[in-house]
Amino acid sequence: MSEYLDGLHIKFFADGADPSAIAAQVRDPRIRGFTTNPTLMRKAGINDYERFAHEVLALVGDLPVSFEVFADDLDEMERQAKTLASWGPQVFVKIPVTDPMGSPSTELLTRLVGDGVQVNVTAILTLEQVASVLDVLRDGPRCVISVFAGRIADAGVDPVPIMASAAELVSATNNAELLWASPREVLNVVQAEAIGCDIITMTEDLLAKLPLLGHDLTQFSLETVQMFHRDAAAAGYEL
Repeated sequence: MSEYLDGLHIKFFADGADPSAIAAQVRDPRIRGFTTNPTLMRKAGINDYERFAHEVLALVGDLPVSFEVFADDLDEMERQAKTLASWGPQVFVKIPVTDPMGSPSTELLTRLVGDGVQVNVTAILTLEQVASVLDVLRDGPRCVISVFAGRIADAGVDPVPIMASAAELVSATNNAELLWASPREVLNVVQAEAIGCDIITMTEDLLAKLPLLGHDLTQFSLETVQMFHRDAAAAGYEL
């Protein structure tokens, strides 16, 4: 497994909002950055955004970390973005591709790029969105394009062709990286690597499954049978 992982070019960014987990992940050489969002923060019981963010920044050191704005007004989103960006050179500000009413965020992105803010454009699901965002971000500061491949798959659509086309669009820029967001299974790591994706986010659950990459399927079958037998014995089942 280690040889398989060592051969990968894609970068793993840990996705979550648990400071204790982040503290452990910082020590994992596979982890090259961190992301979070308001939904993950709420689930983790975070109620003080700024305190949480500074705690995370103290933990991650120089590794890139993405924090998201949460306003529904473009001017307030801009103020929040500049505040977040001021907390460190490793901060990327997550800007949703639209506001909550569905209006594109391109005007806001234009202003932020002009001010040198590093952005991570999030909640992207279509190639049209990728293209429109890149038109604004091209030749600006470093940025990340987060395409939610997992949500594309949730809609019953194969995300691989979309992600492959997105990778072609992003590779034509000199400042953007493509992030495979919301992966659902370890197979997504293989798929993201194959199409030339730069980054993939990984939850704690997916990171725990990484040792299965490249696992021999015959051995995996035997281990599965042994698990069923072990659990049946532990439960004391009789017929």
